[in-house]
Amino acid sequence: MIPTKSFYNYLINNKIDTFFGVPDSLLKEICAYITINTPKEKHIITANEGNAIALAAGKYIATGNPAMVYMQNSGLGNAVNPLISLADEAVYKIPMLLMIGWRGEPGKKDEPQHVKQGSITRELLDTMGIKYIILSDNYEENISEAVDYMNKESKPVALLVKKGMFSSIELEKETNDFDLTREDALESIITKLDHNDIIVSTTGKTSREVFEIREKHNQSHENDFLTVGSMGHTSSIAMGISLYTDKNVYCIDGDGSMLMHLGSLGVAAKNVKENFKYILINNGSHESVGGQPTIGFELDISSILGGLGFDKVIQVDSVNQINDNFCQLQDNKLTALVINTKQGSRSDLGRPTKTPQENKEALMKFINRK
Repeated sequence: MIPTKSFYNYLINNKIDTFFGVPDSLLKEICAYITINTPKEKHIITANEGNAIALAAGKYIATGNPAMVYMQNSGLGNAVNPLISLADEAVYKIPMLLMIGWRGEPGKKDEPQHVKQGSITRELLDTMGIKYIILSDNYEENISEAVDYMNKESKPVALLVKKGMFSSIELEKETNDFDLTREDALESIITKLDHNDIIVSTTGKTSREVFEIREKHNQSHENDFLTVGSMGHTSSIAMGISLYTDKNVYCIDGDGSMLMHLGSLGVAAKNVKENFKYILINNGSHESVGGQPTIGFELDISSILGGLGFDKVIQVDSVNQINDNFCQLQDNKLTALVINTKQGSRSDLGRPTKTPQENKEALMKFINRK
């Protein structure tokens, strides 16, 4: 196991002192240490991984010093274009140090959405011409090799990080003034839905809680699409379903997911039918991967959603307020319900017992049932 503080200090000693990225559960200890010990102007948690690559490119262009970009390997999908068409040696030749959490590592048990990505991570990096080093306990040697290569070749290089590599660091969670939990908000929503209504819920703990609430109330899971991967695309999945059914489709999004591909909501607002219902649960946190903060509480979300094309945005922060306002979401087109909640979930929160394929097929049968 690598001492997290020592790893960070060795990066600093090698002039890697600026960090951009999207949090990952395998990197939560080093991400926590970066958050605690790096000046704010040198650490930005980005909307998506491509955003982080572009920031690192700009930083290098301005200063001549490379930055570190961190991400989960699933985020390589968002990073491929700027890595190939911006940072690549055939274009601008921009060095940067990538730190990639290796979810779905072959031979290691992981969630279904990570298995394929984990099996092709090395091949994908090879295809892009990005040298990678699998991080080991000899981290000083690994970092030195990566930095030397990056500076000599003027191109990105990656450190692949397996599960459990860093010593424990506890990030003190940012608190807010809300008492409402996400699970209580979800339960309030679900108990108001008609038996023909569909839920499309965002990846992470939100979908896990939707599953358990259905179990608690002895309800079927056939109405739900539990998005287990493809973070940021929940609203597009929901929109795609809503265009081809007359059933109401409730998109339950999270602040990190919404921010990752915000433009999708503008497209939705211009194209959806009356059956598309948008709910945003905002806790200001990437909670499912370690609790790193988002900018969810630093934005005027009502104005943003209004600017994207929603006619009305209702913000609530209690079950009573959900109860009082839910009918407006049900009865009106382009009305968004924003629910502000505190961070946190039950320590015994389970995971869906249905596979993604079973989930998809049950919903397809439900949609097409006469």
